[in-house]
Amino acid sequence: MAELTQLPLHDLHAELGGKFVPFAGFNMPVQYPAGVMAEHIWCREKAGLFDVSHMGQVTLPLDQDTALESLVPVDVLGLAPGRQRYGFFTTDAGGLIDDLMIARRATDLFLVVNASRKAEDLAHLRAHLSGVAEIDDRALLALQGPLAEMAFSRLIPATAAMRFMDVATHHWQGHALWISRSGYTGEDGFEISVPVMAADAFARALLAMDEVAPIGLGARDSLRLEAGLPLYGQDLSDQISPIEAGQAWAISKSRRPGGVRAGGYPGAAVIAAQLADGAPRKRVGLIPEGRAPMRAGVELFSAEGTAIGMVTSGGFGPTVGHPIAIALIDAATPPEAIIMAEVRGKRLPAKQAALPFYRPNYKR
Repeated sequence: MAELTQLPLHDLHAELGGKFVPFAGFNMPVQYPAGVMAEHIWCREKAGLFDVSHMGQVTLPLDQDTALESLVPVDVLGLAPGRQRYGFFTTDAGGLIDDLMIARRATDLFLVVNASRKAEDLAHLRAHLSGVAEIDDRALLALQGPLAEMAFSRLIPATAAMRFMDVATHHWQGHALWISRSGYTGEDGFEISVPVMAADAFARALLAMDEVAPIGLGARDSLRLEAGLPLYGQDLSDQISPIEAGQAWAISKSRRPGGVRAGGYPGAAVIAAQLADGAPRKRVGLIPEGRAPMRAGVELFSAEGTAIGMVTSGGFGPTVGHPIAIALIDAATPPEAIIMAEVRGKRLPAKQAALPFYRPNYKR
């Protein structure tokens, strides 16, 4: 077994009582002594600090924007300086290599990619673009929750004026922080790329505030599940199209059929056909009847016993107070149909539900 990579703030997590688990080749804190449930609620009510330094940070020269746009169904050329956009790399068959964030800054394009797909993403970029640089001397932290702005603005007052999906560079104790107003919890908040040498002091400065607490990987998963946010490797994969995954909203108008720069990315014909005629499968929310969670990989059936799909993410939603799941099912399944899930040898009913389960609180 390959040795796990330690996060730059590993010692701080251990000091805080973090319990570690392997994730995407990293030794990650899954929870702290308060536990996943308490951490989840804390982030919904106050401000949680997540260490997401396992994510890949990549810069590209500005003149590579056209080449980058050829890999994603996203308007990169029209992305304004100081703004960020969600996107995904597509395969020739219309599946997904990865989803990512794309920011245009004054001097470069800055990408944040998933840890589990970092090697594949870098190889894909380097095969089509020049000047691809992986950033390995920075930690990445996320401060999330309704009190995140109040906490962060004590250190950097200018961040209070940032809007959702704004990006900016601000300095703290002489160190440049690369900041975006975004996150993966359904709450307002910030993601902050900070030099490794300053990461410990910066994290401690935030954690010293009464409203800020450390949050682990467990609550990060339940928070994003309630917010209906997809996870690569479960809700997204090279075998799932963005239309099937419920991510059609992220395909820019300019890149759709009839747009000013329509198509031109891998799998464009497949995705265009699904936009026009529908995809063979669809993403739905599920609310199981009873208290038994339906986890990823659980097979789903119609009431008549026909296999119709599977759960891609599932668990307990602490804010909503009951089990929830995201599923990929046959598109022909009526929205009012009860779904039967095979859980430990029993078929248990679940109702289809609109996503997200929890309405996001982003700052517009």
